[in-house]
Amino acid sequence: IFRKTLHTRGARVITGLGKYFRQIDKDRNGFLSQAALKEALKRFHLEMPEGDFESLWLILDDSKSDKVDYGEFTHAIFGEMNEYRKAFVRKAYMKLDFNKTGSVPMVDVRKCYCAK
Repeated sequence: IFRKTLHTRGARVITGLGKYFRQIDKDRNGFLSQAALKEALKRFHLEMPEGDFESLWLILDDSKSDKVDYGEFTHAIFGEMNEYRKAFVRKAYMKLDFNKTGSVPMVDVRKCYCAK
């Protein structure tokens, strides 16, 4: 049900969740507590019965660290990227890494991308 709800409301919810997660992640470590995830889901009207939430938490917190990584959360919801999307990401990365160093400093990203 959770995955179906996310897919029907689409990228807008995921984008909103990502923004919300960054706002509440005060120490910028990329992790969320169980209470923070529950509050985020409630805020975006993705509430579920407690038993379903506990099952979701067990899946997301597979390291049993009592916290989940936002990247792991999105991976659990969406799964692996398909080959077309991976190729598109590689192509974009190659354009950003014009010095062919294998990494892209923020200065180079700013030369190619404007978030306005």
